Amino acid sequence: MKIYFITGSQFLYGEETLKQVEADSIKMVEFINAKISRADVIYKGMVKTESEATKFVKEINYDDDCVGMMVWCHTFSPAKMWINGLKILQKPMLHLHTQFNRELPYDEIDMDFMNLNQSAHGDREFAYVLTRLGVPRVSVAGYYQDEDVISEISAWVDVAIGVDCSKKVKVCRFGDNMREVAVTDGDKVEAQIKLGWQIDYYGIGDIVQEIGKVTDEETDALYNEIVSEYELNTPDVESVKEQVKYEIALKRFLDKNNYTALTTNFQDLHGLKQLFGMSIQRLMAEGYGFGAEGDWKIAALGTAFKKMAEGREGATFFMEDYTYDLVKGKELVLGSHMLEVCPTAASTKPKIEVHPLGIGDREPPARLVFDGIEGEGVAVCLVDMGTHLRLICAEIELVKQPKPMPKLPIARIMWKLKPDFKTGAKAWLQAGGAHHTVVSTALNASDIELYAKLNGLEFVHIK
Repeated sequence: MKIYFITGSQFLYGEETLKQVEADSIKMVEFINAKISRADVIYKGMVKTESEATKFVKEINYDDDCVGMMVWCHTFSPAKMWINGLKILQKPMLHLHTQFNRELPYDEIDMDFMNLNQSAHGDREFAYVLTRLGVPRVSVAGYYQDEDVISEISAWVDVAIGVDCSKKVKVCRFGDNMREVAVTDGDKVEAQIKLGWQIDYYGIGDIVQEIGKVTDEETDALYNEIVSEYELNTPDVESVKEQVKYEIALKRFLDKNNYTALTTNFQDLHGLKQLFGMSIQRLMAEGYGFGAEGDWKIAALGTAFKKMAEGREGATFFMEDYTYDLVKGKELVLGSHMLEVCPTAASTKPKIEVHPLGIGDREPPARLVFDGIEGEGVAVCLVDMGTHLRLICAEIELVKQPKPMPKLPIARIMWKLKPDFKTGAKAWLQAGGAHHTVVSTALNASDIELYAKLNGLEFVHIK
């Protein structure tokens, strides 16, 4: 991954000034690059003319390894020369408002120093045109070596990587949406126009055929890996191996067709012995997005958010608000799903268990059972409002379950709504929030807001 750094200037102050601008820019980029871990920050050059601005933007747009650009105006940079380039920009932008020197040389400052170091002047000119054109961007202000500035840049890099991943998301839908359900559906064409998501349908027979090709040798090899990683808590080895076959077939199908996310639907199971359970859980742990009951929006978000969160502490996973504990003042949400809860959300070693499932009319499926992690987090969904897409983010606190749940044979997560249950729940309902979410303890609301901004989405923040 690459981030291109461009410096704004002009010819007014002569060649010596431009040489100094370039030397300072290179030193600045070297410092920032040493602090940023997920992308290489590369000095692209200096913009002094309209043709240079347009040329750089075109190169950035068509470099598949570039996820965004940073711009800093060392001197005054007349912004009309940026307009044609900025009008065609297709990558996320960070506007860095800083200067090369931290302190003013009070005893020696003269007009040459003033003309060279005028970000306070040049960045304002540049920012006006960004605002006039409506260019989505992040503005970071402060001395470039300060920890808080580096932290803001690093957070933007994470989101820029997520936006880049989002534009390349391909969702494989095995079956359609759950019948009669509204919020999991939406305009797939609009999602591709707005976000770049490609959402494709396959009949369940396509994956059933792939499952039939999985050999016993392949199944046994992966089964042995799995039982060494988790606690086997069932004598029903054959049911576990059935899920192992599903995992092999699903991963093979997804990778062969370059899919990064998938959906399934318990109403479309012809030819399957079980519902997809442990197989989906393990694929999510590998980074694939998932949405139950055909929820392609949450599957795509899961892929993008998992990519954004790479390298951070915490977990990012598919979730569903299931039921409540409504003890006054201690209200909790119990989140879970029939089967598909990502094991990256586990606070305990997952157990492989097989239990009957009162839905789908199939054999008892194998699944991973565990208690959930604790910590500050967010719950996020994307809903189609008919006229536009709305991204809703609620701040939550994941907590330890108050008591054991020995008869609940699924993974479970519990959390508190912010600022309190009544306010948070009412705000979610009023916003039209979905029952499926992506929950993350690695990302925060600022990350989600920036993702919405860079993608041109309406953002609703519940806190």
